Amino acid sequence: MAALTSTLRLLLLGALALAAFLRSADGAESPTESQVEAVFVFNFSHFVEWPSQTFASPSEPFTIGIFGTDPFGARLDEAVRGEEINGHPLVVRRFSRLVEVHNCQILFIDRSEAASIGQILAALHGRGTLTVSQAAAAAEHGIMIQFTTENSRIRLRINVESARAAGLTISSKLLRPAEIVAVGGKE
Repeated sequence: MAALTSTLRLLLLGALALAAFLRSADGAESPTESQVEAVFVFNFSHFVEWPSQTFASPSEPFTIGIFGTDPFGARLDEAVRGEEINGHPLVVRRFSRLVEVHNCQILFIDRSEAASIGQILAALHGRGTLTVSQAAAAAEHGIMIQFTTENSRIRLRINVESARAAGLTISSKLLRPAEIVAVGGKE
């Protein structure tokens, strides 16, 4: 229980830090759902282990990709500017076509692309890319981490099976507070 509490505290502190940054940047009172999701996407990089062959060189960037409509805007770029993940500089790239998606460690797939999830996952097969979406039933369709909102709070639904198939290991600290699902339904 203590580990669960510390994990949730870490994620909450990250969200609060981003909220404070965003408030100071634009005077907003509280973070929006997409701003909180942006913090989660960034924090996933700390709770997932990628295969050793993920990076061709020590200086290759750690890429967070956004496919479809971008709910985060420039704020995600500002929040990750100057950050590194295990010595790899962090970058954010936006993709409008599936053929553009490559060398991406985390791919956020916007709900605007829900109808294409099967095609996107097929194109990413074997690439070791953590897939994240807020599209309805995304986890049951093979997305690794799905955002849902319950009682005005963001919750995670995780498809561990899909992550393992991509060679990724999701930390138990992230799994404990999440709902674990399988392709086709609940686990």
